[in-house]
Amino acid sequence: MSKAISTFGALKLAQDQIADLDQQLLKRKLRTTSSACNPNILVSGRELKAFCSNDYLGLANHPEIAKALTEGVEKYGVGSGASHLISGHNIAHEQLEKKLASLQTPYIPQAQALFFSTGYLANITAITSLARLAPQGNTSIYSAKLNHASLIDGIRLASAQTNAAVTLFDHTELQTFIESIKNDQRPQKIIVTDGVFSMDGDLAPIKKLLEIAEQYDALLLVDDAHGFGVLGKQGHGILQQENIYSDRIIYVGTLGKAAGVSGAFICAHNPFVEWMIQKGRPYIYSTATPPAIANALLKSMEIIDSDEGKQRRAHLHRLIDIWQKEMHFSTWEKISSCTPIQPLILGSNASALLAAKLLDDAGYWIPAIRPPTVPIGSSRLRVTFSASHSEDELRALIQTLQSIERHILEKKL
Repeated sequence: MSKAISTFGALKLAQDQIADLDQQLLKRKLRTTSSACNPNILVSGRELKAFCSNDYLGLANHPEIAKALTEGVEKYGVGSGASHLISGHNIAHEQLEKKLASLQTPYIPQAQALFFSTGYLANITAITSLARLAPQGNTSIYSAKLNHASLIDGIRLASAQTNAAVTLFDHTELQTFIESIKNDQRPQKIIVTDGVFSMDGDLAPIKKLLEIAEQYDALLLVDDAHGFGVLGKQGHGILQQENIYSDRIIYVGTLGKAAGVSGAFICAHNPFVEWMIQKGRPYIYSTATPPAIANALLKSMEIIDSDEGKQRRAHLHRLIDIWQKEMHFSTWEKISSCTPIQPLILGSNASALLAAKLLDDAGYWIPAIRPPTVPIGSSRLRVTFSASHSEDELRALIQTLQSIERHILEKKL
């Protein structure tokens, strides 16, 4: 017996909104992979050369890390069973947090670390709990305009919960921001910024922001998702690269990008982390990440700190140099970056989608990035490099991209 499908209010709204996104060329689509994260990846049965992952050091399929994950399952099982504050805090979590804190101790005094299942949860925990340090309405949050969605959502939630005042600033022009914070009479101020901006690949002016934080008695929260493992002599991130030391810094690092596994961490001066354990709702009420993941990450941290990690970073930076020297376009805008993130600005949604389609036809996977991820009119290809890419593979991509640009210009598409 067939059942009639009704079209009620919410269902129709969903259908109409999705149709509207499709018409604006903003509808996103899932693509399914069936192989390990590598430069060559199986996508719906086709092998494509992937220049789109955040596996910057090529550790996502590292045999020693895979072995450590398997050993972790054999030791600790599959699940953690509860939140950290109930019974889910395993010795593997403890060892990982101590290791992560030790990496940041040269830059943050009395550093303590907290491990999370995602960077999204880490950012929301840090911002909402810190906003609760001061009484209602006594916190100001200053956020870089191009911050990641997880920071933006954490700030929105903190503002709703504590009536914190929120001000956006341009990280490339700080004078207006300085005037705002200089006249701010609220007793608590928090400056929030990405370390590496994920869509442009440029670095936040951390030293200058820290100077401002010190002058106007503010905390500085740095989300170094795309810097940890890549920046700095030993890959410890942007604080190491900029040679910074301060108890005002709340450092957030991601472990599913350069570290090649999964999760994230907050590292800060001990009292701040202790406060987050007491008041960070996402931490308190989330089941702990499986300890086997923490066991794998301990091996990943070992590799990042080793000669192998140094060699992988050196190769990655050679790829960046080749791109900067050899990648030239007639009309597409190339944004220079010292990181593995190398965006190409095409402008319209249609242009970005067409270029991504032609790349796919040529055997490459580089998705089009469109609003709301980037501002309207700045749709782009976000090219990312991995230490697993070879120089020959990168040069072949350069030739392909230049050929696609010429094709689009000739056809006036």
